[in-house]
Amino acid sequence: MYEPCHVPALAGEVVHLVDPKAGGIYVDGTIGLGGHTQALFALEPNITVVGIDLDREALSYTEKRLASLAGRLHLVHASYTDLYKHLQILGIDKVDGLLLDLGVSSLQLDNPKRGFSFRANGPLDMRMDTSQPLTAFNIVNNLTEKELVDILFRYGEENFARKIVRAIIATRKSGAIETTTQLAELVCQTIPKRFHLRHRHPATRTFQALRIAVNDELQNLRNGLQAAFQCLAPDGVIAVISFHSLEDRIVKRFFRYKALDCICPPTLPECICDKQVEGRILTRKPILPTKEETESNPRARAAKLRAMRKSSVST
Repeated sequence: MYEPCHVPALAGEVVHLVDPKAGGIYVDGTIGLGGHTQALFALEPNITVVGIDLDREALSYTEKRLASLAGRLHLVHASYTDLYKHLQILGIDKVDGLLLDLGVSSLQLDNPKRGFSFRANGPLDMRMDTSQPLTAFNIVNNLTEKELVDILFRYGEENFARKIVRAIIATRKSGAIETTTQLAELVCQTIPKRFHLRHRHPATRTFQALRIAVNDELQNLRNGLQAAFQCLAPDGVIAVISFHSLEDRIVKRFFRYKALDCICPPTLPECICDKQVEGRILTRKPILPTKEETESNPRARAAKLRAMRKSSVST
């Protein structure tokens, strides 16, 4: 039986920024196996945490791992984009802090049956919520050439997108591409050897792009940031860990907008927008893992942590 191994990225830094207080209510919007939630409780046991995740399997493991927190930890199978609705169901109006740890979890990545990794053979799945119908298999085998190229360019920033997609289309003529290994080998053969990097598998960008498309991750992030900020109490903190530039860009722009006091064009002689400062950015630059952390937890090496505190006067 598969047993997941979980080491949360930047856990100490997250706890420091969120700074849980006794009696406070906090949300782990992508709880996974509960590592960050555990760290919050370790610092302040007298809090309530709402843990949300799309992955039922992850919630099942977390319920067992954190059984001692029953009554103080509420687990919800949902997307963090629906945060407001589920907090209302629990009778919670505002929360004092919120974390989003984006990307794929160790549970998903290490289990070949989930189809997230090019390093082990498995079905082309990549669904975080296994109840949804759309899979990576559907995308790879059914989308048009133009649609596939667009996904690899937009979500993977893959320079060889057209070349890879042409190889996919040619392969599809003789049968479906069914497994992660089959797709990974196709990508490796398509990208010229001189462009293979020592520290990154040639299929990394392709798999990233497909995963983002399957789970609509970037649009969910945009919607989720809005929902999270709406649910924050005045002086509450939102912390977000991203793992690639597309996510980090969305978070950075969202925080910058919330921190602005004016969005009028610079050519106007005076402000007419009525924009108010909604929060203060706590991380001038993203916090990165230390060398010691990346050595002990290599998957943390791409992590970037940004945080913002909501204004004390709610607008």
